[in-house]
Amino acid sequence: MAEQSVQTKTDRPSPRNEQELRHARFAMRLSLIFGLVMLGGKTTAYFMTHSAAILSDAAESVIHVVAVAFAAFSLRLSTKPAAPQFLYGYERITFFSAGFEGAMIILAAIFILAAAIQKWLAGLRLENLGTGALLVLAAGILNAGLGYYLLRVGRRTNSLILEANGKHVLTDSWTSFGVVAGLGLVLLTRWKPFDPLVAIAVAVNILWSGGHLVWRSAVGLLDYSDPSAGRQIREKLDAICCELGIHYHGVRFRTTGYRQIIEVHLLFPHLTPVGEAHRLATILEERLPLEMKMPAEVITHLESLDDHAAVHREEHYTGKPE
Repeated sequence: MAEQSVQTKTDRPSPRNEQELRHARFAMRLSLIFGLVMLGGKTTAYFMTHSAAILSDAAESVIHVVAVAFAAFSLRLSTKPAAPQFLYGYERITFFSAGFEGAMIILAAIFILAAAIQKWLAGLRLENLGTGALLVLAAGILNAGLGYYLLRVGRRTNSLILEANGKHVLTDSWTSFGVVAGLGLVLLTRWKPFDPLVAIAVAVNILWSGGHLVWRSAVGLLDYSDPSAGRQIREKLDAICCELGIHYHGVRFRTTGYRQIIEVHLLFPHLTPVGEAHRLATILEERLPLEMKMPAEVITHLESLDDHAAVHREEHYTGKPE
């Protein structure tokens, strides 16, 4: 019996160089450290003030720390090379990470709504609002800077995990600013119901944010093909194939969270030598990723142009929008 071999993709997924990978991991560690610090500050502010709005902010930070811990694990796993048991690598854990973080945000929103309503019904008792507001404001400013930093690193390294984390941190910062605004209204008007009302508004806002992350995770796992990405791929294919003098169809593509995987069928005249067809296909496989905005892997399938319709009973999907 012939020995069976299995081919794995051993290249490390994007971020492709070690420097970018170190930047991504450093950003995630920074996010976890900041999350713990913010949680401590907001918890202190809550016990000082007994504010429902600050409790909502602190609850969101608890979820954030849990989500970041899972995201850090996902980032490390997603950048590991493929193994015999996982031939395509671990990159799609990025979608699970984004979905987990979104689900945690939704849970936080539900808790905030319940806590705010319960405190309102039980009677509001607020103390030291000025000091508490200053602590939350400081946390919001720090989170805003961290969130923009995470988004920038995530987009530069094509990391959905870091992007999702950055958006979560920015949501946390806006939550803090909303809480500060609510506490300011209480201080100005002496009308205590502003406190739970702000908490409820915060919950609705982060509920939308969490739902968006869950949706993005779901469409990623379902291999959603973004129309704008499809147009860009076909534009690049048109230019390269025209230059090489070959035809193509049957374009399909998906993203792993780090890179695009593009499949395309190339059509050659019947008498084209296999070696020449393979040479041209290899040129396309190497050039197309260089033209894309994010890392890509191109897989080609060679077919005969002359008798293609006779060989295939069903027409291939063209990849073009209807």
